Amino acid sequence: AERVFAPWVDMEALMRAAAVPLFTLESWQPVRAFDLLGFSLQYEMSYTNVLNMLDLAGIPVWQRDRGDDDPLVIAGGPCAYNAEPLADFVDLFVLGDGEEVIHDILDRRIAWEDEGRPGGRAGLLERLAAAEGVYVPSFYDVVYRPDGRVAAVQPNRAAAPPRPRRRIAADLDRLDFPTKPVVPWTEVVFDRMMVEVFRGCTRGCRFCHAGMVYRPVRERSPEKVKELARELARNTGHHELSLVSLATNDYGAVREVLCDLAGELGAQGVSLSLPSLRVDAYSVELAEQVNRVRRSGLTLAPEAGTQRLRDVINKGVTDADYEQALRAAFQAGWDQLKLYFMVGLPTETDEDLDGIVDMTRRALAIHREYSGPGRRPLTVTVSTSCFVPKPHTPFQWEPQAPLPVLERKQAYLKERLRLRGVQYRWHDPRISLLEAALARGDRRLARVLFSAWRRGCKFDGWSEHFKYQEWLAAFREERLDPAWYAQRALAYDEVLPWDHIDTGVRREFLIADHQAALAAAVRGDCRWERCGLCGVCLDRPGVRPRLKPGDRVKMPRPGSGRILPVRAGDRR
Repeated sequence: AERVFAPWVDMEALMRAAAVPLFTLESWQPVRAFDLLGFSLQYEMSYTNVLNMLDLAGIPVWQRDRGDDDPLVIAGGPCAYNAEPLADFVDLFVLGDGEEVIHDILDRRIAWEDEGRPGGRAGLLERLAAAEGVYVPSFYDVVYRPDGRVAAVQPNRAAAPPRPRRRIAADLDRLDFPTKPVVPWTEVVFDRMMVEVFRGCTRGCRFCHAGMVYRPVRERSPEKVKELARELARNTGHHELSLVSLATNDYGAVREVLCDLAGELGAQGVSLSLPSLRVDAYSVELAEQVNRVRRSGLTLAPEAGTQRLRDVINKGVTDADYEQALRAAFQAGWDQLKLYFMVGLPTETDEDLDGIVDMTRRALAIHREYSGPGRRPLTVTVSTSCFVPKPHTPFQWEPQAPLPVLERKQAYLKERLRLRGVQYRWHDPRISLLEAALARGDRRLARVLFSAWRRGCKFDGWSEHFKYQEWLAAFREERLDPAWYAQRALAYDEVLPWDHIDTGVRREFLIADHQAALAAAVRGDCRWERCGLCGVCLDRPGVRPRLKPGDRVKMPRPGSGRILPVRAGDRR
């Protein structure tokens, strides 16, 4: 297994001028010489880079044009749960935990070779389609209604399951973990060691794609976490270790692991970091523990400015939580604060935007209570992203706000956040529009992607390379409209382009949670409170929300109950 990355634009130009195909980092072999080529799809705006890398490698961009001697093009990651915009370019998608799926893919590929490649490329794909966690899009036909909506997604051969099912690894301790990564000679974006302490999240934020498709929570044992951390420190020489997950402060053994690693690795000059902390005093206490070696800024993500809107999105953060977190942070000496919010959330009003300003002012006021001789003034960075409706979430039916509305909201905040010590940053809503269109897109967007790439669109997540007008021209060329995909409210009875993908979370649960959102009713975390019957555990023996090895949440029997209601004001 070797690595390959998209070269930056200057390097690509030199490679194309010299007819040098895309090659791997380890052995400098041409990518097209390998049996398999895998992409990790973390962000919709990287899709044109996939096409560009295929072309640079000399691999036919369209799946239908590849022969038996071309690599099998595979893609996985969170964006694979609506793979339709890339369906005509990728041979198969991995759904779920790739550490297990990859063994099935390799074993079946080897057996196909040993048997003389029966059936050619199609025969290999038929074998792979039978593995849980594999989706072969060419084995499915999409039927459209006259108005452009999807009527059905139907298998076109017996080897294709009606609903490809996500693969879930029950025990993270048994999964392979890379403890000898190649260490780059230069500084890179994530210049640190990383150990995943648990996978999944059941907090239930209604906008959060990862919180739905990575369920249930499965924890790695503290012994295994510490073992992996020691190996990484020994093998890499990095000076920072990050304990990663969707909400690391929810890790059952977080205190034990932090205390042991801070003492052991801290003596070696290794600092610890915890991304994705919740807005509460406990999280600040944990952050204080990990900042003993070197202190960085503190980041909190309330997401919304008022309690009402936080209840709508099921964020589970109260004003009291926020104030306690601030006081704990300032008392511990923090003078740099980052606050993350979203604009354009369902039901949002100007009052909710005013709440963002109020929360910023409150941070400044509370910090002044802890000021003294030699204490630096507080610097606050307020960042807002634009709400993007994501597949397989309760908000998948919600429209994205139109561009003028998002731009007005950003201007509204920019004017009101002209405060001493405050910096306001915002995400380009034009990028968010295309992100939403691709996130909720169907297979017809393949032609748009191809046209946009041919027009020079690549590295679309980098502002200096984003070509909005070329994207709009690509949509016009194919007689499609990004607003139709992004800004249209979807009906519950509408067939969605991703409905045939089985993540384990039931559609009925998502509908019920969407209705609860519109009533500003909150739903508790099933690890600590009652099961909400999302469905991900019901028909999978051995898969349960796990707090620590051997500790499993009690689950109802399959078919034993309906989705439990939620109550307005039912928050912890």
